[in-house]
Formats: sequence, structure tokens, C-alpha cells
Amino acid sequence: MFKSGFIGIVGRPNVGKSTLLNALVGEKIAITTSKPQTTRNRIMGIRNQAEGQMIFMDTPGIHEADSPLNRQMVNIARDTFQRVEMLLLLVDAAAGVHAGDRAIIKSLPEGAMPVILVVNKIDIVKKMQLLPLIDQLHPLRPFAAVVPLSARTGDGLAPLIAEILAALPEGPVYFPEDTMTDASERFIAAEIIREKIILLTRQEIPYATAVVVDAFKEDEPKRLIRIQATIHVEKDSQKGILIGKKGGMLKEIGTKARMDLEQFFNARIYLELFVRVQKDWTHDEKMLKQFGYIQK
Repeated sequence: MFKSGFIGIVGRPNVGKSTLLNALVGEKIAITTSKPQTTRNRIMGIRNQAEGQMIFMDTPGIHEADSPLNRQMVNIARDTFQRVEMLLLLVDAAAGVHAGDRAIIKSLPEGAMPVILVVNKIDIVKKMQLLPLIDQLHPLRPFAAVVPLSARTGDGLAPLIAEILAALPEGPVYFPEDTMTDASERFIAAEIIREKIILLTRQEIPYATAVVVDAFKEDEPKRLIRIQATIHVEKDSQKGILIGKKGGMLKEIGTKARMDLEQFFNARIYLELFVRVQKDWTHDEKMLKQFGYIQK
């Protein structure tokens, strides 16, 4: 019996949802950093096995939103509840039970949808810490299973996959076997560039930037891809920080992004980056639509 279905990955910011998605798919298709709210869009990743096809949907962290951009991110995450057959609820073993975890559990749809509680980051806590955490969350909802794991190391991944397959319904093959995501090449490229910005800059810069790929041209005979992208910021001061002294910061962002892009696309990359100021774009609904954070 072949099984298939859509599985949402939900939880608070920075609990390891994107790291888990990459581990489940076996490829890095979602950017990961130590900073919260790195994921802004719903990202799909596909795992194919002889027993079934698992289609995972990584979501932005659910949190108290204080800007139009953050509210849209939370809306994307909550909308996923209606689009899947199963949910993986991630909690951070190192952080313990957070009020946000309880709030998310209470907001989950009632009914027969299986919800697997995934206790992540077991590689950085002692085993004796896990049971009290699970005991606090278990009464809040009848979970289909509870799986402790480390998305970073892969420890516990096999039991999670087994629990998912056990709970999935019989279904068709939704995507070809060689498909690992439905994200476009432009989206992947923009996210890789944004990841480097988050990793290399501080304070408000990571949260004030949006990356738009303006051109993506493949030269197959030369195994070369030419990419032009614009990094949008909210203030002139942010533009100066991103460019850096004598263009040093922008050059470093471009170099590190190019290395990851070449690995992902298995081709040489010619990358051009530009920086443009869009005043207060995170509060402008028109700009949020233009940058793809609100579906038109």
C-alpha cells in the first residue's frame, strides 16, 4: 500500500523547523540561521521512499506579531493547518515548555488530524530533562506520537519517519520521484543570498532586508548561471552597512552566496548584487505583495 500526504511543520521561531525539513528531504532547501524568524514563506520539501511520498511544508515561526510582515508570516503558518493531512509540532528541548508552545497547541485544529510532537535539540540536553517536558505537554492534546530527536545530527530521524508513514493515509504520487521542492530557482537563489545577509549582519539589518532576483539566465554550454539580485532595505543607513567599507560587506555576502549557489545548482555562478532603499517596506502592503510575502 503506497501512502502519501502533506505534512505541516509548525512551532515557535527558532525551534529548528527548517533544519528538520532539510534533514527529512536530505538536501538543504530551506535556509537556516540561529536568528529567529529566518523563514518568511511556506517552503515545500519532498521525501520519496518505496513506502510512500511525504510532502513537508516548513512554515514561519508562530509568534506575537508586531508588524504587517510578521503578521503575514504568522498567517502563512496558521493557514498551513488547513492544507495538510498531518502536523509535526516542534518544541525546543533546551528551552523547556514555553507559553508560546502551549498557545500553539491550543490553536491547532480539533478533530482527527494526527499531530506528532517532535522534541528537538536532544543533542544539547540531558535525557532526564525530556520526560518532564513531555509530561507537561502531553495532557494538552492527544498526540499521535512523541518523538525526541536532533534535527542537526539526524539522531531520531528514522523513528520520526516511521511514525509519519504509519499515520499517513493511502494516496497517490503527487510529484515525480526526482522532485525535492516546488520552490522556483529564483526563490532558492534569493533565500541563499538572504541567509548570508542574516549570518553576516547584526541588529535590525537581517529583519529589514528583502532579496529579489531580477535576472536568472542559464548558459548550458558553459554550465554557467548569471544571477542579478537586488537587496531591498528600509533606510539609507542600512544600505551603507550592507555595502560596507569600500564595498567589503557586499562582496563577502556575494562570495559566500555564490559558493552555496554553485553547490546547489551544480554550475558556475556569476552573481551581481545591488542594494536599494525602499522606505519602511515591512509596513507597506503594496511592497509586501511585490516581494512575494502576500499572495496577490
